[in-house]
Amino acid sequence: MSDPKTSMFQTADGKNVFVTFALVSSLFLLWGFCNGMIDVMDKHFQRELHLSLAQSAWVQFAHYLGYFLMALPAGWLATKLGYKGGIIVGLLMVAVGGFWFIPATHIAQFWAFLLGVCFIAAGLTFLETVANPYTTVLGPPQFAATRINLAQSCNGIGWIFGPIAGGMFFYGKDASGASTGSQTLWIPYAAVAVVVLVLAVIFYFAYVPDIKTEDVYHLDDGTPGVSRSIWTHPHFVMAVVAQFFYVAAQSGIFSFFINYMTSQVPAIPASWNTGLTAGWFEPDKAGLLALSDRGAAYLASLGFFCFLAGRFSGAAILKKYAAHKVLGLYGLINVIVCGVIFLKLGWVSVAAVFLSYFFMSIMFPTIFALGIHGLGARAKKASAYIVMAIMGGAILPKLMGAVGDHYGMSRAFIVPLLCFGIVAYYGYSWTKLSQSEGVVGLNASKGH
Repeated sequence: MSDPKTSMFQTADGKNVFVTFALVSSLFLLWGFCNGMIDVMDKHFQRELHLSLAQSAWVQFAHYLGYFLMALPAGWLATKLGYKGGIIVGLLMVAVGGFWFIPATHIAQFWAFLLGVCFIAAGLTFLETVANPYTTVLGPPQFAATRINLAQSCNGIGWIFGPIAGGMFFYGKDASGASTGSQTLWIPYAAVAVVVLVLAVIFYFAYVPDIKTEDVYHLDDGTPGVSRSIWTHPHFVMAVVAQFFYVAAQSGIFSFFINYMTSQVPAIPASWNTGLTAGWFEPDKAGLLALSDRGAAYLASLGFFCFLAGRFSGAAILKKYAAHKVLGLYGLINVIVCGVIFLKLGWVSVAAVFLSYFFMSIMFPTIFALGIHGLGARAKKASAYIVMAIMGGAILPKLMGAVGDHYGMSRAFIVPLLCFGIVAYYGYSWTKLSQSEGVVGLNASKGH
């Protein structure tokens, strides 16, 4: 039997759980796809229902409200049912939400679509509450941050294809040039519902062990004088705070990507409107060639490709450098990047938007891994609170939208700039908060 330290996917009892890890990683692709569609939906409702930026942000509010409301129930149920049971419940809830979009299309009211978004998010909450901490225990603890970033890379793949589906079904036009989005919006969601039902059956028969983790802080051993509350551990508390502001920044940037690209990009040369990109552009109010909503939705996939590239490269970097240091550096870089966007420097600022995707990539999973470090069996409960912090994605985009309504989309990037500053602070202060020497991820100074 090989030493578990020689494999990222070998548990302490010598079992290789790579197949289990791969199956769980498929869930990351699923919610990446759903989130990718959500992130290009705002502009559809702005145009169809004549909403302002702040009003269309209700889509994000409904999405992240589902996470907030279901995070604690999901954590409780995952503790009762184990990893497999929590995953199956989440998949079934996503299926119900996906099928709801069929009658929602006939109701044709904003609230009906928001209800579907909220219900799908509730199901995704179960999946994220279970799958994120589960990837950290599928092998040696020093590879926890690497494994969760690899799994989140599948999330990045889903995010690439989500905007493509959104562009096809939310911004389609008929032969006369009239929008068909209101009639076809249900199609990708019904397809998701069918896929998750199949996944639920696969998980029912799959090997999904309920692995216990080391209780570094002795929360569960009854040691006299040792607090049993996870809230007494600053590295966890600040992880909740950091995750709130990270998701706020991510949601704002993703949600208003189309608005930025259709309003802030310099005039497009006519030569670009040919070949594969023909139809991506249309004249703006001044008669200059600009990106269309559909073209910007397709271009969002390039942003998510940068996001995916950041995930894969980040997983490799985390095998050599301490996770908290990488998080701090990436947060600081994104502060600078958002500053460049805020300053409206033409194509330089446009390029900076894509850089922000790259440097956001490792933040969610790394904050997650750092936050649940050493909490043993309490990791599931801690995971639920960190998932609740996703509520930041419901609140701050409305603020970013309000700034954009009054001062333009470039100036609205002051909101994520401040959020990334808080993430950077968490990364650089993690060793002090956790009283740990960077055991999460790989530390080059320790020979890994």
